Amino acid sequence: MPEHQRADARRNYARILAVAEEEVAARGAHASLEQIARTAGVGSATVRRHFPTRRALLEAVSRNRIEALAVRAHDLTGQGDSRDALLEWLDDVVAYSVSARGLAAALAHDGPVHENSCSAALEEAAGPLLHRAAQDGAVATDVTVADLITLVVGIVLATEHYSDPGTRATRLFRLAVAGLSPQN
Repeated sequence: MPEHQRADARRNYARILAVAEEEVAARGAHASLEQIARTAGVGSATVRRHFPTRRALLEAVSRNRIEALAVRAHDLTGQGDSRDALLEWLDDVVAYSVSARGLAAALAHDGPVHENSCSAALEEAAGPLLHRAAQDGAVATDVTVADLITLVVGIVLATEHYSDPGTRATRLFRLAVAGLSPQN
């Protein structure tokens, strides 16, 4: 939200974002923009002025979680076993993505036209963590953070309708981890 906006526009933005966080938590990435507008007491055009795309709304709703995951990646970089540190961070990404409805959709790649700021922030933050694991021979050198995020997004989206999506996503992620290790 630009600081040069009028005070009423800043208030509208904050109110829309607060309502959107609740709606996305309750209904996931497909939360109704019209319902968000009604609940926030603004018109649909106001919502679209602040968030021109659903992706922009999901990214704004996910911003705090993305920042927390980026901080976690920085904290784990250089700590203990590099593979364990990477897997601990990825476990956090899976857990956050399962618990924060809409986060996986915010991380999903949607083509070359739109830069995904959520994924870009995680790629930048986790790059050193992955690089260290690759240098230590704990992860294949051709694995990228984007690959890992895509893997997590796929697992989370595939398991979101299970009765216990967290357990199912963790299980599938653990199955995939064996594929992350270099072949000896």
